[in-house]
Amino acid sequence: MNRKGFTLIELLIVVVIIGILAAIAIPKFANTKGKAYIASMKSDLRNLVTAEEAYFADSVKYSAN
Repeated sequence: MNRKGFTLIELLIVVVIIGILAAIAIPKFANTKGKAYIASMKSDLRNLVTAEEAYFADSVKYSAN
């Protein structure tokens, strides 16, 4: 009898391997999201400094707000 397919053991091994890979990958993706958020904040602060310098160059004073 020639059966084609996977045994229960083979399927369980694949599920375990996928679970291990997911457990490794998910924290790395979460960390990457945090780093991207920090990079975005730094960029926003640089833009704010540039805008303040441009305002100072035009009016010889810094903005109040």
